[in-house]
Amino acid sequence: MCNYLAGYLTIVCKVPVSFEPEILFMTAYTNARIFTGKEWIENGTVVCAAGRIVSVGTGVIPPNSELLDCKGKWLIPALLDLQIYGLGGKLLSAYPEADSLRVLAAENKKAGVVSCLATIATQPLDVIYKSIKAIKDYWEEGGTGILGMHLEGPFLNPVKRGAHKSEWIHSPGEKEVADLLEAGRDIIKVVTVAPELCPPSILRQFTDAGIRLSAGHCNAGYETAMRFSGLGIKLVTHLFNAMSPLHHRDTGLPGAVFQDNHLRASIIPDGIHVSFSALAIAKKQMGERLFYITDSVTETNIGPYQHQLNNDHYCTKDGTLSGSAITLLQGVKNGVEKAGISLEESIRMASLYPAQVMAIDREFGTIEEGKSSAMLLVTNQLELVSSEW
Repeated sequence: MCNYLAGYLTIVCKVPVSFEPEILFMTAYTNARIFTGKEWIENGTVVCAAGRIVSVGTGVIPPNSELLDCKGKWLIPALLDLQIYGLGGKLLSAYPEADSLRVLAAENKKAGVVSCLATIATQPLDVIYKSIKAIKDYWEEGGTGILGMHLEGPFLNPVKRGAHKSEWIHSPGEKEVADLLEAGRDIIKVVTVAPELCPPSILRQFTDAGIRLSAGHCNAGYETAMRFSGLGIKLVTHLFNAMSPLHHRDTGLPGAVFQDNHLRASIIPDGIHVSFSALAIAKKQMGERLFYITDSVTETNIGPYQHQLNNDHYCTKDGTLSGSAITLLQGVKNGVEKAGISLEESIRMASLYPAQVMAIDREFGTIEEGKSSAMLLVTNQLELVSSEW
C-alpha cells in the first residue's frame, strides 16, 4: 500500500516523495459528513499524505494511518478570499512588511481561509512598491497563504471613490503601468480599475501581462459597461458598492454584470455593504459567476486609511464605510440564512468559484484525490472547529 501511495503522490498528485515509502505519514479523517464541493458523502473518510488528498469516500483506511474521528461533523473545502487588506492590527499598506503577511496568513487560518490576495487601496506609488516587496520577501522566507496582490486603485473614477483618497486617484500612463508590471511581476494578480477612464491600450498592457482586470469604483453606464468584457475585463469588484447604480433608466454596471455572461463579480455578504435581498437577487441573476469576498480591514491608527470598528463594520474617521468585519465563513452562513442561497452554493461561492477565478481550481475548491488537503472541519451550524492544513 505504501509503495503504491508513494508512486501515486509522485505521478498523479505531482508531489515529489523523497522519503522512504515505508514511513510515509498518512492521516485519515473518519466519521465525517463530507461536502466535496460537488456532493455529500455520509459517514465518509478522507485520507491525506504529504499535503495531498489520497482518497475520499467510504473505503478501506490504509494501515498505520493516524485516525482523526470527526464525530459526525462536516468536512468542507477550505476557503479563498480574493480581497482582504490585513488582519490582527497589521493593515498591509500601513505596515508594508513581511510580518504583516505572516499575521494575515495566521489570522486567516483561524477563520478557515487557506489563501488570499493581500489587497491595498489607492496609495502613493512608493507604498505600492513597498507592499510588492513585502509579498516577495514573505514568499522568499517560505511563507504560504498569500496568492499575491490585489491592487485596488489608484486607477479609479473619483466620482465613485468611496473611502479611497482622491489625491492619489488618476488615470494610468503607459510608462507608469510598465514600471508597475515590472516591479510586480508574478506578484500582482488582480487590478481593480475604472475601465471608462483607461485607454484600451492601457488595458491591453495589463491583460498581456497576465493580470486579471476587475471593473470597480466605476461610473460607467450600461452601454459602456457592456463593452468591458470585450476589452479584457473579466471581473467586477464588490458588486453594487462604489459603482454606477442599478437604475430603471440606466442599469449601469450592475445591469451589465447581470447580462454579460463573460463577467464574474465579487460581493460582500455582510448585510451592510449590500443588503441580503440584493445578494439574493444577484445570485439568481448570475448563478456561478458570483463569489464572496470579505473586503476586510483591521483597526488602524496610522497612515491615510485609519479604520475604526463600528459595531459590525469598519469606518474611516469621517464615518465613511471602509471595510467589513466578517469572516468568509460567516459570509457563507449569511448567504444561507439571510439570502436563501443553498448551503452547497454558498460554500462554493467562498471556495470553488474564487479558485476558478484565479485558475487554481486544480489545487483548491473541492475535496478530491490529488488536490490540496486543505479542509475545514465545521459543525452543522457552520461554526469552525479546525482548519486542517
